[in-house]
Amino acid sequence: MAFNTKLLLAIYCVALVFTLVSANISQAEIDGFLEEHNKARKEVGNKPLKWNTTLAQYAQEYANKRVDDCAMEHSRGRWGENLTSGDGMTGAAGTKYWVTEKEFYDPKSNKCVKEECGHYLAVIWGKTTEVGCGISKCKDGKNYIVCSYDPMYQPEDERPY
Repeated sequence: MAFNTKLLLAIYCVALVFTLVSANISQAEIDGFLEEHNKARKEVGNKPLKWNTTLAQYAQEYANKRVDDCAMEHSRGRWGENLTSGDGMTGAAGTKYWVTEKEFYDPKSNKCVKEECGHYLAVIWGKTTEVGCGISKCKDGKNYIVCSYDPMYQPEDERPY
């Protein structure tokens, strides 16, 4: 059995990339994201979300791409997505910010009233089971936060809870 150094090197490089991508976000940040998402979900009777490293990697890569401009432009990927930014903003604070849109959701009509509430609905959407998020520091000094959701929030579907 021959020792394949090229294969071993390729495996090492892939492992290193995954380590570097996930190293951008601490366990405390992950816990903050999950705690705030799941608190909002519990309030409406939805099951807690689980952390998904694939979603987190995707979110982190997109957050890293926005470092130069910090633009609130969605990645247009295959998952649901929430974005925000702010000076020193943490994952927990970003999630709390999205949840402030709760007041604009009218459960009777199942619609947003007066203002946007889609970020809130993405957080609490009953069909969503997994989340992964990333944070980068933009050139303007603000933290740029991305969360990816699977399955994604579908506004034309039934009620979120």
